[in-house]
Amino acid sequence: MPQSAALWGDVKPVVSVKELMKYMIDPVADNIFNAVGSTVTEHGTIEIEPKTDEDWDKIQIGAISLAEGAYLLKIRRPFTPPGDENNSAGPEAVELSPAQITAKVERDPVEWNARIEALRNVALEALDVVKRKDVNELWDVGENLDKACEACHRSYWYPGEGAEFYQKLRRRLEEVRNQPPRGRSSAKPQKP
Repeated sequence: MPQSAALWGDVKPVVSVKELMKYMIDPVADNIFNAVGSTVTEHGTIEIEPKTDEDWDKIQIGAISLAEGAYLLKIRRPFTPPGDENNSAGPEAVELSPAQITAKVERDPVEWNARIEALRNVALEALDVVKRKDVNELWDVGENLDKACEACHRSYWYPGEGAEFYQKLRRRLEEVRNQPPRGRSSAKPQKP
C-alpha cells in the first residue's frame, strides 16, 4: 500500500490522552494481557490460554485495535480532561501535570513518537502470534506490552515513581506492618 504524508481529511480528537487510554487503549490491550495466565486456586492451578477460534479472535481484535489506536496518540490533544491536573500537586506528587507532559512532548517529539511506535510494534507482534496461534509466544507478547506501557507511563505520566519513590513506599509499608493492629491489644490470646 503506498504511503502518503497527507491525510484524506481532518482529524479532530474527541477525548484527552488520559480518556483515550482509559476507554480505548487499555481495554483493548486487556484482550492481549488476559489471553494467557495462571490462577492458583484451592483445587490447583488453572492455566488460561486461547483454545477456540473465538479466543484467538478476541486477541486479534485487541491487537488490531491497539495497532491502529496507538496512532491516535499522534494527534495533538489535551493530556487530561479540563480541570484534571493528575496527582501533580504537593511535595509527594509523583505524576506530571498536563502542562509538564505537553512541554516534555514538545521538547522531544521524537521520544513521544518512539514510545507510540513501541506500543504499535507489540500490537503487530501480537498479530503475528495470532496468525501462528502460538500460545507460548503470547506470554512474551504480554511481557513486551507491559514493558512498552510502563516505559511510556514512567517517562510521561509518573516519572516521580523512580527508585527513591519505591524506597519511601517500602519504608512506609514497613512502618505500617510494625504497628499493632488498631482496636486490638498486642497480647496474644491465651489457650483455654
